Amino acid sequence: MSGRRMKVPSLLNADGKVARPAPEAAEDGARRRFLFAVPPLTGHVNPTVAVGAELARRGHKVAWVGQRSVLERLLRRGSQIFTAEDEAFAARLEQARHEWVRLRGPAALRFLWEEFIVPLGHAMMPGVEAAIGRFHPDVVISDQQVLAAPVAARLRGLPWATCATTSAELARPLAGMPLVEEWIRELIGGFQLDHGIDDLLDLRFSDHLVLVFSTGALIGDISFFPGHFAFVGPALRRPAAGDFPWHWLDEGGGRPAVLVSLGTIDGPAGERFFRAAADAVRDMGVRAVFAAPPAALPDPPPNVLVREHVPQMALLKRMSAVVSHGGHNTVCEALAHGLPLVVAPIRADQPVVARQVVGAGAGITVRYGRVGAGELRSALGSVLGNAAYREAAVRVGESFAAAGGAAHAADRLEKLA
Repeated sequence: MSGRRMKVPSLLNADGKVARPAPEAAEDGARRRFLFAVPPLTGHVNPTVAVGAELARRGHKVAWVGQRSVLERLLRRGSQIFTAEDEAFAARLEQARHEWVRLRGPAALRFLWEEFIVPLGHAMMPGVEAAIGRFHPDVVISDQQVLAAPVAARLRGLPWATCATTSAELARPLAGMPLVEEWIRELIGGFQLDHGIDDLLDLRFSDHLVLVFSTGALIGDISFFPGHFAFVGPALRRPAAGDFPWHWLDEGGGRPAVLVSLGTIDGPAGERFFRAAADAVRDMGVRAVFAAPPAALPDPPPNVLVREHVPQMALLKRMSAVVSHGGHNTVCEALAHGLPLVVAPIRADQPVVARQVVGAGAGITVRYGRVGAGELRSALGSVLGNAAYREAAVRVGESFAAAGGAAHAADRLEKLA
């Protein structure tokens, strides 16, 4: 295999500019068919739900391909789903997730690519090809972690778009480690060669359309990206219905309310963080909602409510700040509501997103693995007490609203079809 490796071109040319794409196809107003290819990760599926709903509202046919059990839980009832999973890979997936959450730094990155992204690509390839053959899409929209969809689209000569559910890759987080960057591009190149393509591209970035669910107000300078990089802002879903004791917030007597969430992170490190956060808010004049398993905090202070599941979008309308691990969706949802953040990044894209929050002036970062109650109390007090953090969060939120979200993403996909 190593004897036939070919280098994948970098996203950047030698002069540091982003490579220019082929021109987009013209829009003719016809009804089209759009196929979303997604990994079995909630945060990567969620933005496609809003975009798919907008395309369907306009009369287009929409389908998803991926792990059926995940998609059925996240999509509207009646959504068209094609299965793309391998039983052997699916059986290893949960164990791999538990192994990955214990890793940090280069070890976590290596594990992500060697044990998840590349094997997921091979596992999904037959299902993605079958979905294309049955659904006959005009456009394939692929998450950056689904290598199979761009390859299948290229083999069929179909236009394809990248769904960048996080902007981390655009920030070149590995720019200081060129050998690691090159190693990842070689993995991507090897995957294409394995499936019969030797005209290599970086499959994380379509040369037709890249949908970025963020804006320059959070990312920073985006002026050097060409026109096929569409910074549409977050594609927010409608508030989910669900049981929640709203009266508990009302009983706070007008005190600020704070959401503390680590997404799907669990285990001893998550429990330690929740305990530190509970101690931090214990004597503060706030009400705090912890999105956490009850077992993680069995004896919370009186001003802390622990709920395993919360209607997050609806809840954010009642919050004054958010404490988060830096998951892109949670951060963008908070900023869309003009809420400042305390971010405790753990791995993957989270440190990049945390730096973006700080760079935008909308929050403070703390060390996930080492932060204590005192440091968390100080950080939370700062974002609540210093109006500059909220003003910055409002500015980012306004940029999200102006970017158009799901409607803008649908506009660009229609032009590509």
